[in-house]
Amino acid sequence: MTGRVAFFLRRLGAALVSLLVAGALICFVVRLIPGDPVRDNLKNPTEELVAEHRAKLGLDKPWWRQYLAYLGGVLRGDLGNSFVTNESVAGELKRHFPATIELAVAAMLLACLGGVALGIFSASWRGTIWDVAGTTVSLIGLSVPVFFLGILAKIVGTIWLGWFRSGGRLDEMIDFDYSGFLIVPALLAGRWDALKDALMHLVLPAMTLATIPGALIARVTRTAMVETLEKDFIRTARAKGASEWRVMLRHALRAAAVPIATMAGVNFAYLLGGAVLTETVFAWRGVGRYVTEAILARDYPAVQGALLCLVALVMAFNLFADALHAWLDPRVRGKSS
Repeated sequence: MTGRVAFFLRRLGAALVSLLVAGALICFVVRLIPGDPVRDNLKNPTEELVAEHRAKLGLDKPWWRQYLAYLGGVLRGDLGNSFVTNESVAGELKRHFPATIELAVAAMLLACLGGVALGIFSASWRGTIWDVAGTTVSLIGLSVPVFFLGILAKIVGTIWLGWFRSGGRLDEMIDFDYSGFLIVPALLAGRWDALKDALMHLVLPAMTLATIPGALIARVTRTAMVETLEKDFIRTARAKGASEWRVMLRHALRAAAVPIATMAGVNFAYLLGGAVLTETVFAWRGVGRYVTEAILARDYPAVQGALLCLVALVMAFNLFADALHAWLDPRVRGKSS
């Protein structure tokens, strides 16, 4: 137990230092966005009025002093107010994060199911044309840009087939009052019309977002399964008359679970932080689109708050993946001590 606690504390300390450095970089890079947020948000931007508002917002100070002041607010739970809406950034993120979490969870489920299935398929037919086909599919998933897949999915799924919806999370004609999450509230309320429509809106962006993590999980699963299938206990299981699917699913997959679980944890962090393009293509009102709109409006507090929260979530899930890996494989703790 002491080794596990020490391992976790080392990772936690490194994550906190990384978060402070990431926050400083975000504060610096955001101010490199072309344009002046004060002039863009004033109707008649005279020099005196611009100077007054810059001083009021603290933009007349060096960026590092702005970061220290912002960091003090973050430690008090205050992410500042938006330059555009003048609303609390924390409140706006609270409204947008559930949509991103819902999309990321759906994409992660699809990525795990599809990636593990494809990896097992390739490993069971290793060295054959079917293995090459499975590897090619995963390579395509890694290579094709997400925005192109999103546009292609909209054309095929919405226009050609007409099976799914694109744009938003729920049809405007459906009267269902929700705030934040949509799938679970519709299910609990027994609103099957809202649930069906919400799922029809969710499928295409979730499939699009799941392509890259699904391909990574498929490649990791195949590699881990091929190595495991060469172990002595697999030959013993086959010698005892176990069916091939029983050997693959009950013995080999369980033994190969460590790298697969680690990759799944890391990729869920990617899904939370990498949904910007997917949310933009499908007009999904999540944090990704919120960041895009804030960047275009040069809304410094909104961009900083959203990116800082996303970085913190990515680090938290990476920390969770490290802890899960150490729990599943004690050898990791020994190497890190």
